Amino acid sequence: MEKIKNYINGKLVESSSGNYIDNYNPASGKVYSLVPDSNEDDINAAVLAANTAFQSWSKTSKKYRSDLLMRLASKIEEYSEELIIAESRDNGKPEALARLVDIPRASENFRFFATAILHFSSELHDMDGKALNYTLREPIGVAACISPWNLPLYLLTWKIAPALAAGNTVVAKPSEVTPMTAYILSKICAEIDFPPGVLNIVHGIGSKIGDFLTGHEDTPIVSFTGGTQTGRHIAGIASPMFKKISLELGGKNPNIVFADANFDKAVTMAVKAGFSNQGQICLCGSRLFIQDEIYEKFKKALLEKVSKLKVGDPQDDGMDLGAVVSEEHMNKVLSKITQAKKIGGNILTGGNRKLIEGDLLNGYYIEPTVIENLPFDCEVNQEEIFGPVLTLIPFKDEEEVINMANSTKYGLSASIFTENISKGHRVAAAIKSGVVWINTWLLRDLRIPFGGMKQSGVGREGGFKSLQFFTEPKNVCIKI
Repeated sequence: MEKIKNYINGKLVESSSGNYIDNYNPASGKVYSLVPDSNEDDINAAVLAANTAFQSWSKTSKKYRSDLLMRLASKIEEYSEELIIAESRDNGKPEALARLVDIPRASENFRFFATAILHFSSELHDMDGKALNYTLREPIGVAACISPWNLPLYLLTWKIAPALAAGNTVVAKPSEVTPMTAYILSKICAEIDFPPGVLNIVHGIGSKIGDFLTGHEDTPIVSFTGGTQTGRHIAGIASPMFKKISLELGGKNPNIVFADANFDKAVTMAVKAGFSNQGQICLCGSRLFIQDEIYEKFKKALLEKVSKLKVGDPQDDGMDLGAVVSEEHMNKVLSKITQAKKIGGNILTGGNRKLIEGDLLNGYYIEPTVIENLPFDCEVNQEEIFGPVLTLIPFKDEEEVINMANSTKYGLSASIFTENISKGHRVAAAIKSGVVWINTWLLRDLRIPFGGMKQSGVGREGGFKSLQFFTEPKNVCIKI
């Protein structure tokens, strides 16, 4: 059974404890590899290596860093098939999804920020000929980058790439639930002789080493993606230390369909937004608001499409959904469905664990589930479920749907479907979300500022916003 290793100071090493955690394949429910059960000694070693490397890495030219990151991106592409298989096996998602989204995006992240750093310009302010002010943006130090399990390599590289491009060094902590592609990235870095200490990857239990990493005196920057509760905990550790913090947290995103929407496109997108990656994307449109005039017709068309979704072996290209990430998460999602039933929710389809005969009998599969007849302000419609569960909520007009859409503590994303462009702009302006799509979902441009309002996060990343986050501005004033 393969033992994953940490990557510290350019070397693949075992944890100092010598202990391991079981790593399960969600599709089969069986242990298939072992994850280092790292401790504070491993974090200290990684931070020391990163701090030492920062002294030279921060002084390298933008072109040097760009070329190195481009080389890393090319190597990821060479290993794409191995990474696709590993991501699917670790996470439970269909290989087809990893091939279409996760792995291409990982290399694209490095390419994007490798080129972006070459165009990262200074600001200049002329004081009417009396003085000139120019702003330098300098790397800060060791960045603590903590990534989640739903899009493991995709979101890990989303953090690592801009941090390194800006001249920082990194200690990354991937989710212990999905460590394999981060480990393969470590092996790729070792193969291309990536400068020692510039990137370090330490595996282990979040509560055990995550706190120590984010609270370490030598990690002045913290970038975290994950649940709101964990984000609140990290902020409690890092904020009193005056660290720079970026938190991309949970979402309970509204998908709003007006009666004048392109009906067929809206139905197709509602299914995609509700069930992609088994509903395990922070941007999923898990609350589907449908205008009264088309509610019954839309519901019928939606259920017809959902009934055709195939759930099964992630290695089968014909599958739309694979397994959810863990047994614990599966039970959490199923408990939310049970809760919905208890408060009067009508399960229109799904609602159960799906058993796959044969070797996958113990896998963590859930039927795509659609629920109606729940109050918009009930707990099921207010709290993030993060699974293949979609709730339907009718509405009569703009004012009502805006009120319901904004009723949660989250504000990450929203989708609006209407052929009336004025209405689309009007509703988008009123929705309290960091990202709003009109007549689409998950159409991502790496240049845009990305992040949430309310309890969906703090700060913005993406494009130059990422490079700004991972640098410290310094103004220089020259009197003429």
